[in-house]
Amino acid sequence: MVNYKDLGLVNTREMFAKAVDGGYAIPAFNFNNMEQLQAIIKACAETKSPVILQVSSGARKYANQTLLRYMAEGAVQYAKELGWEHPQICLHLDHGDTFELCKSCVDFGFSSVMIDGSSLPYEENIALTKKVVEYAHQYDVTVEAELGVLAGVEDDVVAEESHYTKPEEVIDFATRTGCDSLAISIGTSHGAYKFKPEQCTRDPQTGKLVPPPLAFDVLAEIEKKLPGFPIVLHGSSSVPQEYVDIINTHGGNLPDAVGIPEDQLRKAAKSAVCKINIDSDSRLAFTAAVRKVFAEKPGEFDPRKYCGPARDEMTKLYKHKIIEVLGSDGKAE
Repeated sequence: MVNYKDLGLVNTREMFAKAVDGGYAIPAFNFNNMEQLQAIIKACAETKSPVILQVSSGARKYANQTLLRYMAEGAVQYAKELGWEHPQICLHLDHGDTFELCKSCVDFGFSSVMIDGSSLPYEENIALTKKVVEYAHQYDVTVEAELGVLAGVEDDVVAEESHYTKPEEVIDFATRTGCDSLAISIGTSHGAYKFKPEQCTRDPQTGKLVPPPLAFDVLAEIEKKLPGFPIVLHGSSSVPQEYVDIINTHGGNLPDAVGIPEDQLRKAAKSAVCKINIDSDSRLAFTAAVRKVFAEKPGEFDPRKYCGPARDEMTKLYKHKIIEVLGSDGKAE
């Protein structure tokens, strides 16, 4: 058993309470490799932003759970080396789908876990979530649950259709499960193809897809039912078109990739939404930078020469999200 506090990590309870009161959102950045982790910590240290390092079950298999533990501990020390005296870093399991997986992460030093029972019947979702909460809370590990289904593809999470969260269920669900935060469905979606072309309109000037707006009426109803309760948005990458264009120009094939407009995310961050998940954007930044190096320097084979620029591009992206979208800069001095 590894206690996350011994690794220098924190759970989400205090950071969420401050975010709800302060009208900003905590960045929840997924990472799969060293360069992503370096970029996240550098961006957060330079902006003094609290951060949630997210690991999906797929990323955990890819990186190895033991290495992940030491990477998280190393991230805390790296942040201090960069001058962030009291880093607020949470290590979080994203989309855990079984009690056993969540328990394993708690035991290995994660400070927060998500149990995603959203695809289950309502009562089964409650029962599974409650079981995870009861185990995790013994070790002061916070638990995120999900109510409502997001469409799209992200690692092992696949859903063809979204189902908005029903506001009338949230009080019963949160009360009976004891979860610390709740991921809801209001129109966000996983992956780089968040909407089908027929769901969008096209900008007559650029020909780019314009996605439908988020269901802020549903969010408002949920806020009324659970005032001050931490709400989470998954599938909130904006899919920056400059990265899509670079990828497509340099041999990629991402037709009609579209994400959530940043003005919608800014609006959400000022509400009870206190955690916004961003994954696909960093993948796009990484891939765009790597493809550009390969196209301009086809003889390059040193990974540092293409992963380095990718790391720099992701750092720039993360700082932009923190300062210009989420408003979390300066909140973890």
